[in-house]
Amino acid sequence: MWLAASVLFLATGLALLAWPRWWWALGAVAIGVSMLAVSQSWTDARAGAFANLVMLVGVVFGFLVHGPFSLRAAHDADVERGLARAGAAPPITEADLAHLPPPVQRYLRTTGVVGLPRVRYLHARMHGRIRSGADARWMPLSAEQHNFFDGEPQRLFYMNASMFGIPLQGLHRYVGPSASMLVKVAGVIPVVNASGPDMTKAETVTLLNDMSIMAPSTLIDPRIEWEAIDARTVRATFTNGGQSIRAALEFNDAGDLTNFWSDDRQKSSADGASMTPARWSTPIGGYRSFGPFRLASHGEGRWQETGNDYTYVELDFDEITYGPPR
Repeated sequence: MWLAASVLFLATGLALLAWPRWWWALGAVAIGVSMLAVSQSWTDARAGAFANLVMLVGVVFGFLVHGPFSLRAAHDADVERGLARAGAAPPITEADLAHLPPPVQRYLRTTGVVGLPRVRYLHARMHGRIRSGADARWMPLSAEQHNFFDGEPQRLFYMNASMFGIPLQGLHRYVGPSASMLVKVAGVIPVVNASGPDMTKAETVTLLNDMSIMAPSTLIDPRIEWEAIDARTVRATFTNGGQSIRAALEFNDAGDLTNFWSDDRQKSSADGASMTPARWSTPIGGYRSFGPFRLASHGEGRWQETGNDYTYVELDFDEITYGPPR
């Protein structure tokens, strides 16, 4: 029995890397076997009960963060539904680019979309740091994102962060006609809970931002109306799910997208209860290859208010894949 408990604890440690969604279940079995062994030799082995209690704290946390009722489980369920409906698309041709302003046409050519199928699905992994205000403490951040562009677009963004060593999990969900943002401490206590028309409008801006940076081939979408401002700047009006938003895209002489900004993505309060007008921008750079495409690998999110302009998030893209896998 002691050998079985030892093997299960070692397997739990390995599962933290190899089976991160369900390591807590294996850990719970290990604790059960261990406590059974301890109870039969209580006088000599009762110190093991304290070790099991420490392990139990981790198992409970794992259940709250990765278990069937967690934000992670809700995220994964949405992803599975999206993958079930995502399909193939015809390749992009020069004729598909004809209605776009010259800076956008040049950008799509430099990213390498011509001759390849229009992106229907992407999965991105990223890391960086985030903060809640200009004077707030930076928090390390890792995240993954799934976007679906078949029919009704979807955006699913799941993040892990920590403040003073306390873990936080967040889920941005834009599915169907509405969007929401929920952030919990240790998978339990909600600290941000935002939804409603203003949130949906904000996420519509973010969706267009994703399309522009990670899936440029989707910019041929007829729901986007284009207006040339000058030789290197265009304005896009994107309509989706009853929301219509505007954003400006800025390019350099090489044809790369360098910035995206909009006044239609309002700034959320710390708890998500209210939103206030502010200019949102995402300067990007560090272009490199992601699969068949040449895309930016680094970006920032900035808020610009009267007398207050600051960066609130910095992200590096580790991986962007396209599909879905079959």
